[in-house]
Amino acid sequence: MPDVDSKAPGELNDAVEVVLGIAAWAGTVAGVVGILATGIMMAVSVKRGESSEHFSRLGMVLGGCILVAAAGPTVTFFFKNA
Repeated sequence: MPDVDSKAPGELNDAVEVVLGIAAWAGTVAGVVGILATGIMMAVSVKRGESSEHFSRLGMVLGGCILVAAAGPTVTFFFKNA
């Protein structure tokens, strides 16, 4: 049986880390913008005297933030331990 090295080359590791870093920053920016937009919509609704269900939208935004925050470390864990 031939001895096969199953680890990824160093250049690929570096490229994946750069892509994960950019994706993490982009996800963080999108999360902050989403929270701010939801807060603005809530403030406008209260000022108009409307009762809107913005907490479900806020929950979706926060769920997306959690997903983005957990994706990078999860992929890095499996990528480095493979």
